Amino acid sequence: MSDSATPRNNEPMWPTLVALVAAGGLYAALPEHLSIGPRWLLLTIIVVLMIPGEICHVLGKHHLCRILGYIVIAIVTAVMVCSVSLLVFEIGRRTVEPDILLRSAVILWVTNILVFADWYWRLDAGGPHRRNMRDSHTDGAFLFPQMTIEGPTDHQEEKENWSPQFIDYLFLAFCTSTALSPTDVPVLSRWAKCLMMIQAVISLSVVGLLAARAVNIL
Repeated sequence: MSDSATPRNNEPMWPTLVALVAAGGLYAALPEHLSIGPRWLLLTIIVVLMIPGEICHVLGKHHLCRILGYIVIAIVTAVMVCSVSLLVFEIGRRTVEPDILLRSAVILWVTNILVFADWYWRLDAGGPHRRNMRDSHTDGAFLFPQMTIEGPTDHQEEKENWSPQFIDYLFLAFCTSTALSPTDVPVLSRWAKCLMMIQAVISLSVVGLLAARAVNIL
């Protein structure tokens, strides 16, 4: 199916844009010694790359839009992992103030949720554009409950053509970071299982090692 075809179900793009900007804003709130370069740099990169990406989306150049989206989320992921590593290193030195440690742990935990929600949203079932081309969502890396039961949503008109949107992937990422495992959404694809394991490891590092250490030394 051509990427230039007209989608049947237009999923709004603004939630993922807000999530990426929020991730950049949270990163700017980290202490200088836990950031890679100037703290404002990541947010600047996100905005600079998102503007042409949104233009490509409006013009129907979905392939280019998808590439720019992958570049943005890959950069954000790499920067987040580096910051988590720096924080673990600082824990070993025991030189970070408890309140700074707790604030940094919360920032990185929330960023972890936003980043992986965006990954799931971009990769599941070929991405948002291909999902929009379908009348209903019946196949993908995640088995949402709405795909298996009758009358899946609160809205009568969505019963026949339900499709996951960013909030569904955000909820999935939140549950993974909180419970460190899938909850109501079974994982079917190997790539999705790998991503969820990585997300759970990052969350466990932040919550289990960093936040717990900060509380312990208060």
